Amino acid sequence: MTTLMRIARSGSVAPEIEVVAREEGVDPNKLRTRIAEGRAIIVRNVKREGVKPLGIGEGLRTKVNVNVGTSTHVVDINMEVEKVRVAKKYGADAVMDLSIGGDLDEIRRIILKESTPLPLGTVPTYQAWMETVARGKGLPDEDYFIKVVERHLRDGVDFMTIHAAITRELAEKAVKSDRIQPIVSRGGALLAAWMLETGNENPYWKNFDYILELFAEYDATISLGDSLRPGAIHDALDQLQLSELINNAKLVERARKAGVMVMVEGPGHVPLDKVAEDVRIMKAVTKGAPYYVLGPIVTDIAPGYDHITSAIGAAIAAAAGADFICYVTPAEHLSLPTPEQVKEGLIAAKIAAHAADIVKLGEKAASWDRMIAEARARLDWKKMIDSSLDPERAWSIYNQFGKQLPSCTMCGSLCACLVLEKWARRLRASTAK
Repeated sequence: MTTLMRIARSGSVAPEIEVVAREEGVDPNKLRTRIAEGRAIIVRNVKREGVKPLGIGEGLRTKVNVNVGTSTHVVDINMEVEKVRVAKKYGADAVMDLSIGGDLDEIRRIILKESTPLPLGTVPTYQAWMETVARGKGLPDEDYFIKVVERHLRDGVDFMTIHAAITRELAEKAVKSDRIQPIVSRGGALLAAWMLETGNENPYWKNFDYILELFAEYDATISLGDSLRPGAIHDALDQLQLSELINNAKLVERARKAGVMVMVEGPGHVPLDKVAEDVRIMKAVTKGAPYYVLGPIVTDIAPGYDHITSAIGAAIAAAAGADFICYVTPAEHLSLPTPEQVKEGLIAAKIAAHAADIVKLGEKAASWDRMIAEARARLDWKKMIDSSLDPERAWSIYNQFGKQLPSCTMCGSLCACLVLEKWARRLRASTAK
C-alpha cells in the first residue's frame, strides 16, 4: 500500500503535502523531508471524503484537539453534535469521539459527518470493552480489540489512540506501585484489567505488525497512547511513565519502517519545572516524533479551572516542542462537559498554542498580535475586537456597562492613549515638516 510517508521517501511531493505546506507557509520539500523522517505527519484517512489534511509536527503551527463523546451516564447525541459545532466555530483543528454510552457505531458515524472537514480521532479500546464486558458477555478476546480498530478505519476515522505500549509487566508494576493513582488513562486501565485477568499480553503490543498493515491500508495515523501518564503531579516522570515512553519509542520506529504515520501521547499531570524536560526527553527518545500532549495540568488544586491549569502547561510544552494540544475543559475531573465548557476549554488551549507559536514560529505567528496591538494603540475598537480570538465575548465585555466611549470604561478619560494623543499629533506633525 502506498502511503504519504512512502511517497515522501521516494522524493515526490504528494498533493496533501502541497496543501499543508501552502497553508502553513513552509517549503513543500522541507515538509516532505520531515514527513519522510517521521518528524511531521499529515492526518487523514484515504477512505474519508471531504476531510482537510492536517499537518502536525516540526516547523508547523501548534494544533488543538477537542474531545467530545457520550458517557455511560449521559447519552445525548444532540449535545455532542452541538459540541462538534462549537469546536468548528471556535477553531479546533481536530475532534476526538470518546463515546462510551449508546450505540457507539451510530454515534461515531454521526460525529464523523458533523466534524467534516476536521480530522476525527477515536479510542477503539472503549468500544471493544463496552460491547463485551459492559453487556455481560465477558472479556473480549484479543482478536476483538483488533476487529474494532478495523471497523473504525472502515468508517473513515483519521487517527486513533492505540494503547500498545503498556505491557503486562508494566501493568503489574503499576498496580503494585506507590503512585497516588496507579493508572488514570481510561483505555490503559481497561487493558491493564484485561491483561491482569487473562494473564495474556497486550493485544495491541502483540499484534502491532498487523495493526500497522491496517493503518497503512487506510493511510491513517496511529496516536500511541500514554496509559501510564501521571495523574498527579507527584507521579510525573517516574519510572512507569518513562518505561512506557521507551516502549512507545520502539513502536514509533516500527511504524516508520512500515511507512505509517505516528505520533505519541503524553504526559498528564506535570509540575511546571518538569514540563519542558518531559518534552525534551520524549523528542530525544522518539527522534522527533510529533508529540500530542494531554494538558499537561501543572497543579492539582483547581477543579473547575483545569482549562487554565492545562493551558499553562500546554503553552510551556508547545514552546518546548510539543506539536498537538488536547484541550481540557473546566469540567475535567468533575463531569461530562457542556457545549459552553467545550468552548472555554478550546479557547484556553488555542491561547496556549498561539503563545507557544510566537516562540516557535516568530513573526509568522506574532503578526496577528502586532495587528491587534496597533489597532489598540489607535483605539480602533472594531478592528481590535473583530480580529480577536473570540469577538463575541470581547464585544460583550466592552459593552457591559452600556456606554460607547472612545476608551474602555476601566481607564475612562485617563486612558493612556487619550492623555498623550495631543502631543503625539504635534510630534507627528513636526516630524512630517
